Amino acid sequence: MKKAMIIVGCIVGVFAVIIGSGLLYITSGLKTGENLAINAVDLTQIQDGTYPGSYESGRWTNTVAVTVSDKKITQINVVKTVNFDNPEVTDTIIKAVIEKQNTTVDTVSGATVTSKAYLKSIENALIK
Repeated sequence: MKKAMIIVGCIVGVFAVIIGSGLLYITSGLKTGENLAINAVDLTQIQDGTYPGSYESGRWTNTVAVTVSDKKITQINVVKTVNFDNPEVTDTIIKAVIEKQNTTVDTVSGATVTSKAYLKSIENALIK
């Protein structure tokens, strides 16, 4: 009986550590991402080309390639993403940036940090 209690206690302890680690990973960088300032970009200062940009903050880490032609953003490709990929959010943000020709667009409701991570990557590609 004592042996069974020790085994059950160890199993519960292992699960507690796994759950605690998962919660730390999920929330790591959340506050930073929520408060992340996104700055406007000045496309008149950018030559034609494709520019890499990254943002790193836990699970909201990504790299993009932003193509500029004739002082306009013509394409944005996601090169690498670490976050829980949500193609709908990614597509919405990319379309909004290309439509507005700037990074000062609204974030996707319920995916604020993911949205800001992509916007910051795009900004970082264009502000150097």
